Amino acid sequence: MSQNIFKNQVLPLIATVVTFFVLVFLLWSEIKILNRFTKEDILLPISLGSILVGLTIYLKTSIDFAIYIGKLMEKNNTWRSRIAIEIGTGLGNALGTMVILVIWAFFKEVKILLALMVFIASLVLFRLAEEGLHHALEIKNAFPTWFEKMIHMFGKYLESFNTITGKVLKYVIPNTKIKDANNLNFAKLFVVSFTVPFILGLDDFAGYISLFNVVNVFSFAIGVFLGHMILNIFLYISPSYTIKLVKNPIISLLGTIAFVGLGLWGLYEVVHMIL
Repeated sequence: MSQNIFKNQVLPLIATVVTFFVLVFLLWSEIKILNRFTKEDILLPISLGSILVGLTIYLKTSIDFAIYIGKLMEKNNTWRSRIAIEIGTGLGNALGTMVILVIWAFFKEVKILLALMVFIASLVLFRLAEEGLHHALEIKNAFPTWFEKMIHMFGKYLESFNTITGKVLKYVIPNTKIKDANNLNFAKLFVVSFTVPFILGLDDFAGYISLFNVVNVFSFAIGVFLGHMILNIFLYISPSYTIKLVKNPIISLLGTIAFVGLGLWGLYEVVHMIL
């Protein structure tokens, strides 16, 4: 194996896998600490089903991440840049997840605060649903004409709703446009790579608080980390193809339906918690 292949391909991929296991250990440590201070323990035994749920949901919510990091990789394609992106994005996504986990663990008994979190998370899901519809309609003739008209009509209602809530959500949904990100040094690239996944990690994991009563939270989070690792690997192999895959109209439409369903479920949970 030549030194170039090792630096440019093997080393970054090893960094991705090592980062995943380190973050899982940090998550396990966080939960062990949280269980000392909360009335109800977060279960640590691993559930394969919950891992698969977290993995599937993360990969579906990762369109913004794939577009953002894919462009970043294209502009910074050395092996050092690759490692900075790998560690930065992994750490950012994981810390966003861990922050939400801490908030949920301490405030799930305070119904008003938990209801507020779930309400905002539901609004985030409706925003993600609208973005999914945009991706679903980007490719012409992907659906029958009558079905496409239904999607457009539904999209208008969803857009009107999101326009009203957008004044709040603009502070929690990041801008994923890349500006002047060519050939950054390791430190600057690490910060850029960390920031957006951290915010997306907050948004995405907060969006699934309503699921925490039916899944193993630890395993669900492992699935989220695993999905991030897999997406990173595919982005490294081919950023353009991976972006095209996650923007597939069928996948985007199914994701939209899932987001709307989870958002409505979240609002139902809010009403149930308040009343």
